[in-house]
Amino acid sequence: MYVPKESQQKQGSQGASGRPRDGKRKMVAQNKKARHDYAIIDTYEAGLVLTGTEVKSLRQGRASLADGFVQIDGGEAWLHNAHIPEYSQGTWTNHTVRRKRKLLLHREEIDKLASKSEETGHTIVPLALYFKDGRAKAEIALARGKKEYDKRQTLREKQDRRESDRAIAAAKRRQRGQ
Repeated sequence: MYVPKESQQKQGSQGASGRPRDGKRKMVAQNKKARHDYAIIDTYEAGLVLTGTEVKSLRQGRASLADGFVQIDGGEAWLHNAHIPEYSQGTWTNHTVRRKRKLLLHREEIDKLASKSEETGHTIVPLALYFKDGRAKAEIALARGKKEYDKRQTLREKQDRRESDRAIAAAKRRQRGQ
């Protein structure tokens, strides 16, 4: 059977399961507190080395990054204190809840993160856990801690923006009603 070249899929555009890759992210967990407590300088996407029960628990949408942080040890990036609860149908092979997990990054990214995190005030924090093309990924960020007055200023700006958006929306509604 002849298939026109335009309708053929490009090689490599399918996942291991044979389904087309769409690049959509299925969000599992976010660290909203990190965006409040830190000024984000740069973000990276890293793969995660997980056990089978960790993946199954993540697919159920259960995880927490609230206390998580990233450390560079021996040229490797490690995610510490990320809470992935035990898989409910797991047996004695279940994982430890808060074990350290290896992050998969390119060598240049690890070196850059290591040098920047050694500077005073800089740290590496996890922002999100998600699935992309069926693989578990972590979004991590190089960040600098905010002072208390910076946090208040950011909150004030967010509140002002919300109030102005409400006022504009109300004015538009009044205008349409006339």
